[in-house]
Amino acid sequence: MLTGRRSWATKAAAWLAAVAPALLAAAVAFVLALRTLLPGLYLWDTGELQTIGPVLGTGHPTGFPAWVILGWFASVVLQPFGDPAFRMNLLSAILGGVAAGATVLLVIRLTGRRWVGLAAGLILATTPIAWQIASQADVHALHLALVAILLGLLVDWEHRRSAAARDGLDHRADRSLVAAAIVFGIALANHNLSLLLIPGICLFVLAVEPEIVRRRRFLWGCLAAALITTALLYLELPLRAGLFRAPLVYGHPETLPGFVYVALGAQFAGSISGPLAHLDLKLADLAAMAWAQFGPLAWLIPIGLVVTVIRRPRYALLTVPSLVITSWFAESYTNAEVWRYQLGPALIAVTWLAILAAEAVSLIERAADRAPAGSLLWSLGAAVVDGVRGRASVLLEVSLVVVLLVPSATSIPARTEVVDRSADLVAPHWLAAVLPKLDPNGVVVSWWSYSTPLWYAQDIEGKIPGVWIVDDRTRLDEGLGSVSDVIDNNLGRRAVYLVRLPDEVATLEARYHLALIDSTELSQPVYQVIGRIGGQP
Repeated sequence: MLTGRRSWATKAAAWLAAVAPALLAAAVAFVLALRTLLPGLYLWDTGELQTIGPVLGTGHPTGFPAWVILGWFASVVLQPFGDPAFRMNLLSAILGGVAAGATVLLVIRLTGRRWVGLAAGLILATTPIAWQIASQADVHALHLALVAILLGLLVDWEHRRSAAARDGLDHRADRSLVAAAIVFGIALANHNLSLLLIPGICLFVLAVEPEIVRRRRFLWGCLAAALITTALLYLELPLRAGLFRAPLVYGHPETLPGFVYVALGAQFAGSISGPLAHLDLKLADLAAMAWAQFGPLAWLIPIGLVVTVIRRPRYALLTVPSLVITSWFAESYTNAEVWRYQLGPALIAVTWLAILAAEAVSLIERAADRAPAGSLLWSLGAAVVDGVRGRASVLLEVSLVVVLLVPSATSIPARTEVVDRSADLVAPHWLAAVLPKLDPNGVVVSWWSYSTPLWYAQDIEGKIPGVWIVDDRTRLDEGLGSVSDVIDNNLGRRAVYLVRLPDEVATLEARYHLALIDSTELSQPVYQVIGRIGGQP
């Protein structure tokens, strides 16, 4: 009995030692995000996600069913920690921690060095792009975590396959590839950016095991695992838009054309602009982004790439196409805040830096082994670490890690100011000023950024239940025509309000008498349509 307990305790201690760096990086990432976390409701896509998560709704293209399901689960589990909007923000902070922890494990598998892995996780956690995503409700927080897990599983598969080919001891190698296929299926059900990883994944798998093309049953099994996972998650769209209709549904994914329209992102099909134009400007933009994210470490990224190609060529086949294709896509895409699309490339760059650091430590160790007795390098190789005479690889590794972390650590105060959302109350203040002014049975003709907090107030908080919120999406889905058509069809029967962009308001003022409904200075003015201007039809 005692032997069994000791064995269990030994295994538990070994497991804890193995995951301790990942847990530490995850904790640091979570705490940083918690300090800058958006305190509640916000506008735009954030407001949509804060609404569809708790009600298990459907999002704008591509629907994001994986995030929605996770968001609904989080809204239940995290109930003690705040209102539904805050819970969705808190979910991103948790996912930021998961991404940092998964990065640590990925780098340890790549390099065999725990301290370098810890440094990689901390560097990722303190990059402004990852930090900001972790500070607000955003599907890209889940995307980053899933990409880190996916890369880790693929590298683990490579490691196990190599071990099996060498000594035949590991018969579980293929489990990691099956798990990677499932994670890819989840990632694809979260964001279509995952499609851009396919070329790199295919090259990597073929490089690790060229004969896999002959294992057709296994290959088809992996493909089926990915597709079935994606398909099962995407069932959320037609189910919640049809048979079990949610309060907030985007488009008509309960129909086949509507499902294809949402799931494939047909709405944004024309958003790629000049993919081969101005390549010099795009490269300059990427260089500027790298500096903004990594500071002086950005100069080492190309060197890290070269070292990765030489020392880890299979991993280079996996990551170079993924980084190039994703960055090219982000630079050519003209819709939404595309800076978020660079999360995957930022993660990849961090792993290249980690491989460079690990190789630097190995180089010094090899030099110490070959150094003449009595020299400085020989003394370093024979240094005393923790009272045990031996090689000072840990000391070397820790020292180099400290150097790597200096740029990120010294930039934390400045980066905190950039990403801090902890005092952002624009949406709650806007709602508090506007909602009391609305007629209980009125019509609000709104646009996306301000429609989403209005939907949250209605569907989550139960406010303004009789108000009809007509977004541009509503006009398309219900065939309501133009903004003027909506105004004309309701004016005289219901109070009509406008939440529109300034240029459109200026045009509408030529046709209608508009009155600002609040005397305070609002971030987005709200007008009531009083009537038509004389002579206007």
